[in-house]
Parts: sequence; structure tokens; C-alpha cells
Amino acid sequence: MMGKNFDRSGAFEPEITTEEELPAGARGLRIQTRLNGRVVQSAVTTDMIFDVATLISICSEPFALAPGDIIISGTPAGVGFSRNPPLFMQAGDQREVEIEGIGTLRNAVAAE
Repeated sequence: MMGKNFDRSGAFEPEITTEEELPAGARGLRIQTRLNGRVVQSAVTTDMIFDVATLISICSEPFALAPGDIIISGTPAGVGFSRNPPLFMQAGDQREVEIEGIGTLRNAVAAE
């Protein structure tokens, strides 16, 4: 959690997709991140190190999970600092994260 969210940075849309609306285990869903319309990360959920069921199982050991809880995990390859040259978001950039069958989260990047 420490590396995933900071005050006012964990934005979610007003709607949540339920398990019944997705393939079993959320397998095979395309995940893309676009920065100013350009795809900078692209993967499928089957590429994840731990599948969704395993993430839930692991997280339920130290935490009491309840309906509506959100588990925040890693990110596909292509993170900005690992690029050559590095790519970092700047104030005014538009970032979109899309998960097939779930939706697209759009955020403008603001200066601190």
C-alpha cells in the first residue's frame, strides 16, 4: 500500500464491477496505461505474478477483508523509471488506466 497510494492519489470511479460480470478469476483481461493517449503499459491479468484468487488469499491472512474492499497490487512492465530514457508524469499530463470489461480511469496529473 505504501508505494501505491498517497493522500488524494487513490482515485476510483463511482462504479464497481462485480465478480459475475468478469471471467472466472478475472483471467485474461487486458490492462493498459496510456499517458497523453500513448500506450505506455500493456499486459493481461494472466501475466500477473499472483492470480486474483491468490492475492485475495494472501491479503486475507493479515487483514480482515469485507465486501467492497479494494486490493491494490503491482503494475505491468513499463514503469517510467525503468524506461530508457526514463518517463515521468508531469503536471498537465492525462493518464488513463483501462482494464478490459471493467472500465477506464482517467486522471489529470497535477503539481504537488
